[in-house]
Order: sequence, then structure tokens, then C-alpha cells
Amino acid sequence: MQNMGWNKLFAVSLLSLAITGCASSGGTTDEAATTDSAMEESQTQAVPGSPGVDVVTEEQAAMAANPLLEQTVVYFGFDRSEIRPEFKDILNAHAAYLVANPQASVTLEGHCDERGTVEYNLALGERRADTVKRYLVVQGVNPSQLESVSFGEERPAMVGSDDSAWSKNRRTEINYQAR
Repeated sequence: MQNMGWNKLFAVSLLSLAITGCASSGGTTDEAATTDSAMEESQTQAVPGSPGVDVVTEEQAAMAANPLLEQTVVYFGFDRSEIRPEFKDILNAHAAYLVANPQASVTLEGHCDERGTVEYNLALGERRADTVKRYLVVQGVNPSQLESVSFGEERPAMVGSDDSAWSKNRRTEINYQAR
């Protein structure tokens, strides 16, 4: 009889230690819970219309597969609108994506640095956007997928009046549009 009492006491003590150990605020338990919930979320298939669930479209998945598509800015030299050789691979990747996804469309935004008149910079920004547009069309992109617009010097990527700022502002941005 006395032996049974000790067994109960031992079992209760062991159970309380187990519960206390699980309730500790150690980093490993929290990290494991975070990792487990992240894995559950990544394994959950998105159902369109489900609240709180991001739906990854085929278009987004295809874009994520090619890291060059993440680069959406083409930079230009001072007072220039020719595509520099280092940006051709990026433009080729965007062209291939657009050809493979005829439902996708982009707006090509031409920009300039602050030097020059407003009118001149609007025209230069338009030439830059149109140069990128022509390049993409030559690569097989349907012109109806492309729209070009110039913002001139009105939307600087970097504020400043030095070479560093100016070089970041002489650009064409490739912005994908939702259809």
C-alpha cells in the first residue's frame, strides 16, 4: 500500500516536471514553434478567396524563378538614351517573360536627372522609355503589352545634386501592371 503511494507521488512529480519544462520561456521552444508554424504556412496551399492567405499566381512564380526579372531599372549615361551592354541580359529576361506571358503588361517610365530644362528632360525621358520599348519589341514582345511614359526630372530616385544622385536618376523603370 505504501509502495503505491510512492508510485503516485513519483508519477505526479514527473508529470509536473514535464509540464514545467514545456512551459519554460527558453529560446528553443519559441524558435521551434515559429519554425513549425512557418513550415505549416508554406505547406498550406493557397485557396483563392480565403481570408489571410496570399495567393501566388503563375505569373509571380515565373518571375520569382528568374532573378534577372527582379532587376527592373535600366540606367543611362548623361544625356544618352542608348541601352548599355550591361543591361541587355536583364532586358532579354523581361522580353522572354513577356513573350511567354502575353497577358502581362508593363509601363516603361523614363526619368532624368535635374540638369536641363523641364521640356528637354521630358523629351529625354521619353526617348529612354521608347528605346527600352523598341528593344523589347525587337526581342518579340507584342507592342500592346508595352506602354511608355516620361516623368523627366519629376520623380528622382535619389535626391541630390552630385554625380551619385544624377546617375541613379537617369533611368527607365520597368513596372508590371495587373490585368
